[in-house]
Amino acid sequence: MKKAPAVNEVAAIHGVITDQAPVDFHALGLAGCIDRLAAPLREQGTRVRWETPHHGIEIPAGSAGLLYHAAQEALSNAFKFAAATELTVRLAAVHHGIRLTVADNGTGFDRHDHHGNRPQGFGLLLMSIAVHEAGGTATIDTAPGKGTCVTVTLPLD
Repeated sequence: MKKAPAVNEVAAIHGVITDQAPVDFHALGLAGCIDRLAAPLREQGTRVRWETPHHGIEIPAGSAGLLYHAAQEALSNAFKFAAATELTVRLAAVHHGIRLTVADNGTGFDRHDHHGNRPQGFGLLLMSIAVHEAGGTATIDTAPGKGTCVTVTLPLD
């Protein structure tokens, strides 16, 4: 029996991008694992651009897992809500750390709208809490009609 390519093991279920295969940072690297998550966006016509100037940096498994899940949340939101045509994923070394940025040119949203005018969820909030507990920072830069940029920075020391 022939095994399906790894990209086919990524699916969007109820708008949430899921990876049916075990995450293998050793074989694919963090960027490769995150890139697999972008498959549903590509399938709907979103152009996904990568910037990864982090060559040769050792990322501990815990940090890689947290960055992977942050990317999963940002990409799921872009897939489900943004109607983006372009998306940029950056993974770069910063002073004593690693930074993941997921930016889209989609619809954006008003972060201060608590009156039910946008879908409410806890994904970004829970992601931010997990990042802060790991000693990192998470920012969400967005506005209606201006797209969304999620940035997560984790320390590596």
